[in-house]
Amino acid sequence: MSTMNISLPEPLKNFVDTQVAQGHYGTSSEYVRELIRKDQERQQLRALLIEGAESQVIGQFDQNYFDGLRSIIKNSKSK
Repeated sequence: MSTMNISLPEPLKNFVDTQVAQGHYGTSSEYVRELIRKDQERQQLRALLIEGAESQVIGQFDQNYFDGLRSIIKNSKSK
């Protein structure tokens, strides 16, 4: 694993220290890694949303379509 040093203003450092002290994370490094992972996920989701918005519309999206999606989701949660 590589090492990276970062500088934070005191209020941000205090916030990170509080997150660790409250037991949400074991170390400040874990907290920063989690923030980076969440940002990566956010960027991936944004790219997928843009790709979907720019894609060609195919098919009929009516009440039956959305009912079918709900059924699929409901069934997948019960497994």
